[in-house]
This record gives sequence, structure tokens and C-alpha cells, in this order.
Amino acid sequence: MSAVLLTSEEIYKLLENVKDPEINTVSILDLGMVENVEISGSDVSVKILPTFLGCPALPIIQKNVETAVKQLPSVEGVSVEFLRSPSWTSDRITEKGKAGLKVFGISPPPRQIKEDGSWHIDCPYCESTYVTMENIFGPTACRSILYCKSCKNPFEAMKPMIKFM
Repeated sequence: MSAVLLTSEEIYKLLENVKDPEINTVSILDLGMVENVEISGSDVSVKILPTFLGCPALPIIQKNVETAVKQLPSVEGVSVEFLRSPSWTSDRITEKGKAGLKVFGISPPPRQIKEDGSWHIDCPYCESTYVTMENIFGPTACRSILYCKSCKNPFEAMKPMIKFM
């Protein structure tokens, strides 16, 4: 019997199904959290950039990645490492990820941050620009709470996380 060679494409395909534990419409791949996949024989190493190092969902993400990758019969070992560097930034979110956030009712991070550091978010429900920030602190460290004055819905928004030069 010949050995079955694993490919990184197979692993990435499985990781498309690993959802963010708090936002089930977005995968960790579409959030741009997967930095690297390495294969050594039948062992797989997945390196992940957490949106925030103190995120309480990291153990769940680790378990879900391990479970997903172990679906391949040729995989014997899986290791998941959360990297401290480079830092995750919100520009890593794919277009599919941004669409998934909106489906969940979370506005994706803004495309631009003004020179003064301010940023603007549109309502994920009606796309109105007539919104106000209710609280910079949301239910998680990576989200804020806003209110749409057009459709009268409160909503969350991903905070823009940018790399400073």
C-alpha cells in the first residue's frame, strides 16, 4: 500500500468549514486568521493569527481546527499554534468574510481610516450611513456597538485593526 500524500489545498478546504465560534456565518479562513499550513509526512501544523490574543474563543478554535483536519484519514497529528506576530489586521478579512459578517448583522470594518484616526461604518441591515456609535466596547474586544438612525436597529461592527508603520 502506498502512502497518501497530504496537500495544503486539502487542509485549506477543510478549514473553510471551521467557523468563528461567535459568528457562525464566517470561517476562520475568511476572517484571515490562518497564517500558514505546514505538512510533514502525516502531521499537520496550522498557524493562526488571533483577532485578539486574549480572545476567550481560542481554545474552541483550536479544538475545531484539530477536529476538522483529523477528518482526513491520512492525518495522524495536528498541532495548532496561535502566533503573536505578525499581528492580525482587519484588512485580512476576505470579501466572502465581509459578506458573512453582514449576514450575521455585524458591519465589516471600514475600508479607510481617516487621518485623525476616526472611522465610519454603514448599517449592515439597510446600508445607511446615518449611524451613531453607542459604545466603542462591544460584546467582544474586536467589536463595537452602533445604532442606525434610519432603520432603528442596533448593530455591532468589527473594529478596524490596522498595522502601524
